[in-house]
Amino acid sequence: MAAPKPNTLAAFQAAKGFMPVDEGLALYDAAADAAALGLPLLEVGTYCGRSTLLIADAAREAAVTAITVDHHRGSEEQQPGWEYHDPEVVDPEVGLMDTLPTFRRTLHRAGLEDHVIAVVGRSPQVARAWGGPLGLVFIDGGHTDEHANGDYEGWAPHLAEGGLLLIHDVFPDPADGGRAPYRVYLRALESGAFTEVSATGSLRVLRRTGAGI
Repeated sequence: MAAPKPNTLAAFQAAKGFMPVDEGLALYDAAADAAALGLPLLEVGTYCGRSTLLIADAAREAAVTAITVDHHRGSEEQQPGWEYHDPEVVDPEVGLMDTLPTFRRTLHRAGLEDHVIAVVGRSPQVARAWGGPLGLVFIDGGHTDEHANGDYEGWAPHLAEGGLLLIHDVFPDPADGGRAPYRVYLRALESGAFTEVSATGSLRVLRRTGAGI
C-alpha cells in the first residue's frame, strides 16, 4: 500500500476536517494508483483542504495535476445552527462561510501550493465546463441527494477507463449517517460501469471498467 510522506500525513492530521487517518491512507493509496494513468486527479468538496493534501502528495509524486472544486461557502450541515458548523471559518464581513483562506493556509503549511489547482465554483457548473479525462474523481461534497447526484452525474462521465471513482461518507446503516452518498455508491455499481476495489470505513473505491454511466 502506497503511503504519503510523513510531513504530509502530519499536516493532514493537523488540518481542519473530518476524514479519519485510515480513510486518508486509503485515499492516498487510491490516488497513487490512479496517478499512474498520467491524468489529473480531481476532488469535489475541498472544505479546508485536509483530504486535498493527500491527493496533492500523490499527484506530486507522479508529476500529474491535483484539482479540487468547492464554492467554499460550506455544505448544508456546516451552516450556523447545524452540527458541523465552525464559526472560525465564517467571513465576519459578509456573515457567510468562507473556507478558502483556511484551505490556502493548509496547503501553504504542507508545502503543496504548487501542486494543486483550486477551482472556486459550484460542482455542476464546473463539470459542464470541464473538457478532459480524469484519472480519479473523489466525491466528498454536499450530502443531499441533489448535490451528491449532481456531483456523480457531472464528473463520473469524465473519468477515464481504468480510473478510480471514490465516494466518501458511504453509510449502509442509516443510523451512522446520511444516505445520499450511499445511494450514489449503489447507483454507480448498478450502472455496470464500475467495479468495487476497496472499502475503508465510509470510503468506497470503484474502478471504471466500462461505459453506461
